[in-house]
Amino acid sequence: MKILISGNEAAGEGAVAAGCRHYYGYPITPQNELTAHMSRRMEELGGVFVQAESELAAINMVFGSAVAGKRAMTSSSSPGISLKQEGISYLAGCRLPAVIINVQRGGPGLGNIAPSQADYYQATRGGGHGDYRTPVLAPDSVQEVYDLTIDAFDLADKYRTPVLVLMDGRIGQMMEPADLHPAKERTDLPAKDWALTGCDGRDPQLIRSLFLNEDKLEELNMVLAGVYREIGKNEQRSQEYLMDDADVCIVAYGTSARISREAIRLLRADGAKVGLLRPISLWPFPAEAMGKAAEKVKALVAVEMSLGQMIDDVRLTTECRRPVGFCGRTGGNAPTTDEIVEEVKKYL
Repeated sequence: MKILISGNEAAGEGAVAAGCRHYYGYPITPQNELTAHMSRRMEELGGVFVQAESELAAINMVFGSAVAGKRAMTSSSSPGISLKQEGISYLAGCRLPAVIINVQRGGPGLGNIAPSQADYYQATRGGGHGDYRTPVLAPDSVQEVYDLTIDAFDLADKYRTPVLVLMDGRIGQMMEPADLHPAKERTDLPAKDWALTGCDGRDPQLIRSLFLNEDKLEELNMVLAGVYREIGKNEQRSQEYLMDDADVCIVAYGTSARISREAIRLLRADGAKVGLLRPISLWPFPAEAMGKAAEKVKALVAVEMSLGQMIDDVRLTTECRRPVGFCGRTGGNAPTTDEIVEEVKKYL
């Protein structure tokens, strides 16, 4: 069923379609539409909605539902996600699946409520304390917000890990047609024999991240490292646009990718062979696709709504075999098509 819907609301519908019936949040712009949407949808579906007293409380409520084997989600915007980082680290340390949505705004500090992509480091490097990573999915359309939110829940269960969906405020608040599935109970969810559901008929179980013995904690970290290797090998996602004959490859995600596609159309109209490689998984970063792109083009240009964070992964995954340019704006601003065109022309 295709309807006109905002990115924030599409995230909520994706969660519902994925079987999420436990949502805990705290209001902050520009993701408030998602919290409001879930307050209505959880009531309609007999689920659980709590507007917590703080972001810290919300992430720990997610922890409680996750440890009982329920599909649970929270959402926030940049400073709110910072407050949730301790809880996200606990989720990772306890190997608990959960979905966290970050609708980014300008920073650092309280910043403003304009869209941004300056939380890339926080999202892709774990963000909290300890040796852990979180898979990160980055949609560039309302349809993809819906689809990737469903995928996020499935990845979380598959690998027993928290998963982030990272979008900027523009993707969250814009409205586009999206094809949604009717909400129904999921009957294909994996068994969770590790969950704490009472020990009637089975031995007691324990889920914890506290290991005072160094060897025991190292053992847990090595288990997690093995999971992250599997994620890195299996879950790289990207999309190419006009890359078959490209001399220059633009690398961008989210709103920056949408703007970059228009810049590419302008450049192609002038005869310049330029394409786009859009990372969909920011972690694991699509290293294989980036390596292949670097073999074909003269240069790459990272386009971001930040002062340059994803550019580090572009350089790492291409092993600096080609020059890497940068076009970025910060503070809630977005690069313009003219600015992108000007940067790309330096490498043609």
